[in-house]
Amino acid sequence: MTDAVGLYQVKLLVQVGDGHLAGAPTLELALLVNAPTGHITGTAHITQALPPPYGSIEFPVSGVLHHTGFGHDTKLVALTGEYVVSVPPPAIGSYLAHFSAALALDGAWNGVGSYAYGNHTIPHAKVTKAA
Repeated sequence: MTDAVGLYQVKLLVQVGDGHLAGAPTLELALLVNAPTGHITGTAHITQALPPPYGSIEFPVSGVLHHTGFGHDTKLVALTGEYVVSVPPPAIGSYLAHFSAALALDGAWNGVGSYAYGNHTIPHAKVTKAA
């Protein structure tokens, strides 16, 4: 679907390297983009090879889309969100952890980006448009 007008959906996959690095987290984004305003809402899903319940986090995100508009147009995407982290036993409780992402994408929604969640930062990740 074109991203010129209206509201449209984009699914992105953000991976470290070529996506075959054992134990590396994978970020899946399902986003709704409002083309006239550049506002983005959606969900983020981070998976990693960790024992349950730590291997999967899903939470809402929001952000903005900007176009550079210089010759070869680059889409700049900034996202933020929060998710609940439960403290492992014997402690009791939970807290909100922050998520942020910055992506630089071409016209086909492929490119590079980085994201941070909790105390993890993933730089120079490969971004591809998912089917």
